[in-house]
Amino acid sequence: MILMLSARHRRAIRLSVRFIAPYRWQALGALLALVVTAGITLSMGQGIRLLVDQGFMTRSPHLLNQSIGLFLMLVVGLAIGTFTRFYLVSWIGERCVADIRRQVFNHLIYLHPGFYENNRSSEIQSRLTADTTLLQTVIGSSLSLFLRNGLMVIGGIVLLFITNPKLTSIVVVALPLVLAPILIFGRRVRSLSRQSQDRIADVGSYVSETLGQIKTVQAYNHQGQDEQRFAVTVEQAFDTARKRILQRAWLITLVIVLVLGAVGVMLWVGGMDVIAGRISTGELAAFVFYSLIVGGAFGTLSEVIGELQRAAGAAERIAELLRSENIIQPPVTGRVTLPDRVRGELQLEELRFCYPSRPESYAIDGLSLAIKAGETLALVGPSGAGKSTVYDLLLRFYDPAQGRILLDGVPLTRLDPLDVRRCFALVSQAPALFFGSIEENIRYGKPSATLEQVREAAKIAYAHDFIEQMPNGYQTHLGDGGLGLSGGQRQRLAIARALLVDAPILLLDEATSALDAQSEHLIQQALPSLMKNRTTLVIAHRLATVKNADRIAVMDQGRLVAVGTHQELVVSNPLYARLAALQFSDGQTALTDQATD
Repeated sequence: MILMLSARHRRAIRLSVRFIAPYRWQALGALLALVVTAGITLSMGQGIRLLVDQGFMTRSPHLLNQSIGLFLMLVVGLAIGTFTRFYLVSWIGERCVADIRRQVFNHLIYLHPGFYENNRSSEIQSRLTADTTLLQTVIGSSLSLFLRNGLMVIGGIVLLFITNPKLTSIVVVALPLVLAPILIFGRRVRSLSRQSQDRIADVGSYVSETLGQIKTVQAYNHQGQDEQRFAVTVEQAFDTARKRILQRAWLITLVIVLVLGAVGVMLWVGGMDVIAGRISTGELAAFVFYSLIVGGAFGTLSEVIGELQRAAGAAERIAELLRSENIIQPPVTGRVTLPDRVRGELQLEELRFCYPSRPESYAIDGLSLAIKAGETLALVGPSGAGKSTVYDLLLRFYDPAQGRILLDGVPLTRLDPLDVRRCFALVSQAPALFFGSIEENIRYGKPSATLEQVREAAKIAYAHDFIEQMPNGYQTHLGDGGLGLSGGQRQRLAIARALLVDAPILLLDEATSALDAQSEHLIQQALPSLMKNRTTLVIAHRLATVKNADRIAVMDQGRLVAVGTHQELVVSNPLYARLAALQFSDGQTALTDQATD
């Protein structure tokens, strides 16, 4: 039957085996307990035969006591074996799924950001939770049932032949009739199981996306449309599940009719043989017992196969994640290790780059720029000019299609990405805060920092005062994404985090954009000490924040159009002059400048 599986499903089976392999001794113990319990269950048929023929039919109390005693011993052995099997199998299921989740998560957090442009994080979350939960159910329960009932079928058929070959032939004739629908419907169930998992992931993705943006949803009164779209998503999941359930229901029904129909025919033939004296009553009772065991096992197998098909789909989806390649890798040969603290000199040479999701347009086109160690360079330009993309390339979230970036004279492609990123501290336009305490969020980039160091960083970022006013101070827990804090407060915590890292290169991406005038003034007061002895790159749309930079680089449509000081660029560059006029002059002057361009 394994040979009939597709290559993808064989990969899914190999994935499961790979995670079970480290616990081979527990698996062997569970398998041994499974074989013992199956053997004891099958032995009960002979116990029933002895009980009927030597206990009831002989009317001997002594023989009846012996038969009952043997039967009770089998029951005790079955109970002990079942306990062992259940505990070990359930333990393996939980252990393997924990390992799968950990390995998938560890793989995902190292994948390059480009991977997440084409894959919804909420769907990935569904694979990491719902699919692994399904695998846990199968490994910890369904797989054991499949093996146990497989053994029961094989052992039961062997004992049926031993007990009565004639009656067994009736059961054997029925076997192809039972196997055919299992194979036919099983293929359909397998396909529908994969579709069902995809639809379930769609439901989870939509819920995560909508609830994650609940303020926007309610601000635009979008609840009605979201109700309709979610209803469509749910109904699609239900429709796929209904088709899968229908196929499984037909499968189970056919198996029951065929198996129990064969048992009925066998009982009629066996009953006639008992009446004619060709077999004993105990022999027929044992045969009926084995027939019911085989029939019940087939019925269970038909149900479990459906679960195994679903698990194959889930394992396949997880395997897809594990097969996702990280295109940003440390060099295999010629790797260079940076010193503990670099000077911070940067060179960008003829860079060209386009995002994977937008391959038709270059976000950076022929950019060359040299940044001296300790220099403060501002990047300005209209939205979409490529300023933030420069940061993405510096942090090696992506590699350029052409050109190269050098850090202290070493190409980034010859460095481990982890070694590169420890040299940078980033304060983004939309600061990322995580569920946890304020102290944990500030210490995010430097887990070894002391509370005193955390407090000092918060003071420099002018966050200390508002933190102390909160209910639990630095131990105050934040909601997802810093829910409950103002934009300015979130930004100041992000600046404190960057301060604590104490990296030689500082990347500020609209770092003061969310601050009120007073907070911005305080941050501007702190920036000189923050930038001291550091190479600093500043992205800002508000030119007032970068007037005092050592140099200003003007970008437009991914190209560098001018470099100079504020005074030089106002005179020499029309684009910068227009931006400056719009921000530093009154509206009439701005309109005049636009009209003359």
